[in-house]
Amino acid sequence: MTNKAQTHETDVLIVGGGPVGLALALDLDSRGVRCVVLDASDGVVEHPKVGTVGPRSMELMRHWGLADRVRAAGWPGDHPLDIAWVTALGGHEIHRLAFGTADTRPSLSYTPELEQVCPQHWLMPLLGEAVGVHPDGPLHRQTRLESFTQDGDQVRATATDLRDGSTLEFTARYLVGSDGASSTVRKLLGVDAPQYFDTRVFRNILFRAPRLREQLGSRNALVYFLTQPPGLRYPLRSMDGRELYRLTVAQDSEQDALGLIRSAIALDTPVELLSENVWHLTHRVAEHFRQGRVLLLGDAAHTLSPSGGFGMNTGLADAADLGWKLAAELAGWAGPGLLDCYDTERRPVAELSLTEANRNLQRALGRQLPMELMLDSPVGERARQELARGLRNGGVRREFEAPEVHFGYRYQSPLIVPDGLTEPDWRTEPAAGHRAPHAWLPGGASVLDSYGPGFRLVTAATELDGVERAFSDRRIPFGVVGADVYRSRFVLVRPDGHVAWHADELPADPGALADTVRGGAR
Repeated sequence: MTNKAQTHETDVLIVGGGPVGLALALDLDSRGVRCVVLDASDGVVEHPKVGTVGPRSMELMRHWGLADRVRAAGWPGDHPLDIAWVTALGGHEIHRLAFGTADTRPSLSYTPELEQVCPQHWLMPLLGEAVGVHPDGPLHRQTRLESFTQDGDQVRATATDLRDGSTLEFTARYLVGSDGASSTVRKLLGVDAPQYFDTRVFRNILFRAPRLREQLGSRNALVYFLTQPPGLRYPLRSMDGRELYRLTVAQDSEQDALGLIRSAIALDTPVELLSENVWHLTHRVAEHFRQGRVLLLGDAAHTLSPSGGFGMNTGLADAADLGWKLAAELAGWAGPGLLDCYDTERRPVAELSLTEANRNLQRALGRQLPMELMLDSPVGERARQELARGLRNGGVRREFEAPEVHFGYRYQSPLIVPDGLTEPDWRTEPAAGHRAPHAWLPGGASVLDSYGPGFRLVTAATELDGVERAFSDRRIPFGVVGADVYRSRFVLVRPDGHVAWHADELPADPGALADTVRGGAR
């Protein structure tokens, strides 16, 4: 006799326990929403991928209470964050972008958070611990989704516990697929993800070189772009600031992994090969991010080149956009158009990030690497100087310092009240659809720390003529930040930190404003 599978109930079922899926779980938890996360892996990261948590993502980590832990994850404060173009590590250096160290780099006027080096083998345990592993938390590891159906006001899903082969069943109000580029959820939905550019195949080689940092001394960098013809033109990256490194090469590189490492390092230093994997670089955006009660998130919705480090960071911003909208639906104050605007707002951002990342990739692919670069002669020196001029004039800094990509995107959806501003300065000027600018408040807190629990009206005014009542009548979470930090007298900020409306006068119809920003009247 077969025992009937136990059914678990939750508000949101998240499929995929990578950084983006776990970020959504954190955001939902901060809003009091129950969720379960299904992750087919055991949580062990043997071959880390993501290396940098961008500045906007660090603002989100700050909201989720994790910024200090990301900063303290393990990157040495005295290790250079520079980007260097070299014939080999310890060989000829051609060009360097100096970014200082985590201890010495300057703060930025437009954000309270700087980007942080936190590779996946540090970030994933940190996020997993914050979310909580089953049975004490919602994260079910070694659990694989098999199928799901949408039935009226719920989703029914079947999964397999990979530890014992048992069947698990879940019911949820919503299901979110955050299960990567080859998303099972997206495939089961039948949603296509058209390819924007040709697929490329690469090898990542992880190795340990315990003496290399000491030997390089002042020549250490965070990322080394190899300029060794014919095939070594991709990055070699320090993964922990101490002894762990990752080399990327094209799949068609004929040398074995250890030979490639030896070619990339000009110094006599001991190395230990740890692992190697082959991965496919794809450039895709799903045709739609929502189908009924099922939504796509992160790489399940879009995949892009890692050039520039926008992939995970784009996904984390997806989670911030989706989290409050799901919470609104579940709490009953969302308008009928709110959840559809997740697709409306995030798809253009994914397309912009994909385009920018591919531009960075094409810059590396198109770089001419003459054989003379390797010569220890005046001819070689002239070749290196010529490449250095091309790098300086070719906009390579934008790949590693791109605040416009992290912060400058602007939502245009029915949830946003247009303001007529065509080229606002996102650093200081509140603009409809932009992330609300950072500003310091008396006492040293950022105004960004006031955003997140619900809508916030930033104003020094005390007479609000019915605005508070309009939001209260609709049960929309609302509060006032009594501050004069923006050019507009009244700035309405959404739970995800983006400006929904701003003006120098209160709205003539506060109820109409409240209905607009929640997705329409019910």
